[in-house]
Amino acid sequence: MSSSLLRRVHERLAESGIPHALIGAAALAIYGISRSTFDQDLLVTDRRALHPTIWADLGDSVAVDIRRGDDDDPLAGVVRLVSPGERDVDIVVGRHEWQRRILDEAILRDTPEGTMPVVSPEGLVLLKLYAGAPQDLWDIEQLRTVVGGPALDPAVSHRVQSLPPQARAAWTRLTSKSDG
Repeated sequence: MSSSLLRRVHERLAESGIPHALIGAAALAIYGISRSTFDQDLLVTDRRALHPTIWADLGDSVAVDIRRGDDDDPLAGVVRLVSPGERDVDIVVGRHEWQRRILDEAILRDTPEGTMPVVSPEGLVLLKLYAGAPQDLWDIEQLRTVVGGPALDPAVSHRVQSLPPQARAAWTRLTSKSDG
């Protein structure tokens, strides 16, 4: 039986010494929140992930689309890997120190694809605040309900100062809604 695309990408990143962790809906599922998506996301901050040579020999059927962010882009880039019959894998290449800290705190967890690093609930909240879309804010509310606001809120409140003003404002709105 062959490995899934996500498993092969995880193994390639690990072999290359690139810290990474599962984020997005797949990470939410690990914490008990079910949400359907068509792709699986990994976070890295090492820009080597944007080099085509790292993805060579992943398999003839794997298409690789590398998009580098410019200086104004909130991300250093995104790598999308697509293989017929499998869920796409997006590698989100962050560029900030707070994102590196999230990777440092990733937790090895059992997933349907085997054991791999998954961002902590606090890290997931910070990433979703940074993304800031309505779906992300809903995801945060679910995390606060399932994992528990009392367990998450102090850690996120302490670290949210590293994020842009709109992310901090979204956190204030979310937490004041539950306080009132």
